[in-house]
Amino acid sequence: MSAKRTARRSIPAVVLGLVAGTMIACVSAPAPPPPEQMSRTKVETAPADLQLLCASAVAKASGVDSAKILPVSSSKLDSKTYQVELDAGGKKTSCLVDTEGNVKSIVPV
Repeated sequence: MSAKRTARRSIPAVVLGLVAGTMIACVSAPAPPPPEQMSRTKVETAPADLQLLCASAVAKASGVDSAKILPVSSSKLDSKTYQVELDAGGKKTSCLVDTEGNVKSIVPV
């Protein structure tokens, strides 16, 4: 009869162990640091309409079909100027455009 009592006592212990194990597994990892504490720098890209203006200007200046001119990257230089890097049919080109939509320069890279 003592074997039955031992078995009855071990079942609650096993259930308690399973519940505790499940609760421990549900504990989440610590949250990542807020964005202001991360070491990445924020790069502001040119709005799509300004990138398209540069692509159109490069097409006119180079004589390359505008469908073959793709913006590759862009960045904000100052509060009113963006630089857009383009691939004009395999030729790399840099375009400066202001926030008003005026293309300031087109330079082969």
